[in-house]
Amino acid sequence: MAKETGTARLEAACGPIAEQMGYELVDVSLDKEPTGKYLRFYIDKEEGVSLDDCEAFHKRIRSLADTVDYDFMEVSSPGIDRPLKKDRDFERSLGSEIEIRLFKPVEGTKVMTGVLAGLEDGNIVIDTADGRTLIPRKAAALVRPVVDMEGIEDVDLSGEEENNTDET
Repeated sequence: MAKETGTARLEAACGPIAEQMGYELVDVSLDKEPTGKYLRFYIDKEEGVSLDDCEAFHKRIRSLADTVDYDFMEVSSPGIDRPLKKDRDFERSLGSEIEIRLFKPVEGTKVMTGVLAGLEDGNIVIDTADGRTLIPRKAAALVRPVVDMEGIEDVDLSGEEENNTDET
C-alpha cells in the first residue's frame, strides 16, 4: 500500500528535525479509525524514548502537521516489536528471529518465521527449519522481530530493590 502524498512529505520534513533532536523518525502514518483520523509519528533512539521525548517532538512538528487533514495526532515509540521497513531496520536485525506476514499465501502459508540472513536482490533472506528461503520484499505485508517473552513473569517491575539483609 503506497503512502499518501501528505504523509510522505511530512515524513521528509520531520525526519531532519527528529535527527537534530537525537531521534530516528521510524514512520508516519495516517490511520482512519471509527473515532477519526489519527496522524501517528513513531520515533526511536538507542536507549528508547520517554514521554518527555514524545512531547518535545510533538511540540516541534505540530505546525508542520497542519499540512495533513487529521483529527488526532500521536507521537510514540514503535515498540519492542518495531516493524522492519527500511534497509537499516533489516541491518540492525541481522541474525535475529523475524516473522514475515505475507499478502498472499506462499506454499500454503501467510506467516513465515526464521532467522534474518539479509536482503538480496529485493528479497528478504531467512533461514528456517526447512533451509534458506527468499521472500520477495514486496510480498511482505509486515516484517517484525519475534519477541521472546519467556521468563517475563520472573521480572520485578516494582522498581524496589530486594532487601537481602538478615535482621535477627
